[in-house]
Parts: sequence; C-alpha cells; structure tokens
Amino acid sequence: MKRKEILRTCVLTKEKLPKNDLIRIVKNKDNIIFVDPSGKQNGKGAYLKKNKETILMAKKKKILNKVFEMEIEDKIYEELIETIK
Repeated sequence: MKRKEILRTCVLTKEKLPKNDLIRIVKNKDNIIFVDPSGKQNGKGAYLKKNKETILMAKKKKILNKVFEMEIEDKIYEELIETIK
C-alpha cells in the first residue's frame, strides 16, 4: 500500500506542496527562531517553498515576522538560502 503524501502550505504563496518541497522554520518555547531541515523539531513551524525567489520575497514582505509575531534576523533568511543550495 502506498503511503499518503504529506502536504503542507507555504506561508507566502499559500500553495499546498509535498513536505519535501518545503523548508521549515521553527519558533521554540524560548522564542528562538531557527531553520529545521529535519522538519521534526518542537515548536511553532512555518513552511516556505524551497526556492530562492520565494525566500527573498518572504524577507521583503516580512511574512515570517507576521507568522511568528516577532522580528526575524537576516541571518535566518541567509541560512534558508544556504540550506536549499
């Protein structure tokens, strides 16, 4: 029996995509924001499409600031871009 594909929604584009096509950003209980390549860390998660243009647009629109209700450092966006390379 084939396993059901897990779909998640990109917070910027609102597209429902397979989990493997997205990258997860997490805010843990200590209000620390980090990139979660495994997709399994505890905390509030948000997904972005694994696409440089999407990440840059998310930075420009400050979409993660809205999702996590706090200021997101530029190094998080740099780490996202490095992760998708």
